[in-house]
Amino acid sequence: MAPDETGQEALDAYSRVVSGVAQRILPSVASLAVTMERGGRRGSGTGSGVVFTNDGFILTNAHVIGSATHGTASFADGTEVGFSVIGRDRLSDLAVVRADGSTPVPAELGRADDLTVGQLVVAVGSPLGFSGSVTAGVVSALGRSMPAQSGRTVRIIEDVIQTDAALNPGNSGGALADSTARVVGINTAVAGVGLGLAVPMNANSNRIVSTLMKEGKVRRAFLGVATSPAPVPPKLADRIGRTKGVRIVHVEPGSPAEEAGLRAGDLMVTIAGEPVVDAQALQRWMFAEAIDVALPITTFRSGAMVDVIARPAELADR
Repeated sequence: MAPDETGQEALDAYSRVVSGVAQRILPSVASLAVTMERGGRRGSGTGSGVVFTNDGFILTNAHVIGSATHGTASFADGTEVGFSVIGRDRLSDLAVVRADGSTPVPAELGRADDLTVGQLVVAVGSPLGFSGSVTAGVVSALGRSMPAQSGRTVRIIEDVIQTDAALNPGNSGGALADSTARVVGINTAVAGVGLGLAVPMNANSNRIVSTLMKEGKVRRAFLGVATSPAPVPPKLADRIGRTKGVRIVHVEPGSPAEEAGLRAGDLMVTIAGEPVVDAQALQRWMFAEAIDVALPITTFRSGAMVDVIARPAELADR
């Protein structure tokens, strides 16, 4: 077979996967429009959202809906329906809204835990006001942290997916899907040219979404660290029996982490006696049960174990 024919077959296979994902996901992705009050002035915002239940619940970003309580969702088939905001969690940048009328078929939520670097992903949303837009790329990195600012408060969104699938303003809240058309992430930010970020769908985010649907809010504990995946040094790996860990790359000034003595560069070993192998292991503790509770944390610093006690604060929703 001629080389160009082989290349064309590979391209066709790639195109079939992307177009197949788009065909299944596009009907479930909405363009969202909201109106909100900002500093005494009325403002508007736009973004994307993903229908994920048969009874009209839509998943999006907290920063897309802001302080709004209502909005309008428009779908690729021309359907337009109002929605009410059910709840938002600014720390994870996730929000749930519910359509006031019927919605298209829901998308299937997947597991970001199954992703690998280099895997094909497809982003679907409404960038720059163009609804039903599709881009494709690969997973560039996993387990990254992203600072997010709301007013004067800086929050750190943990464990985001990094992708080179093109994201633009308006993509926020849209779907990041794998090759089987399962939504593995909710697009949240454009960090630079060829660098997009998405909130992963995993056990932590599923807990947040479920709580938002039932209670409208999530009480969150705030530690104040940004982390990144890191290898465990060989001697320490032999001692603790694992090779993967989490390194602190930023400590928020004035945060419980700073007050406890945690530092950028620390390798987190355990929290409350449990191993910290990834960002999820840390974030599992950042819920109501940990607010103002003495939380023992062991880190590895300059060749030695360091024990500290941190008291996570309640994250204000403002």
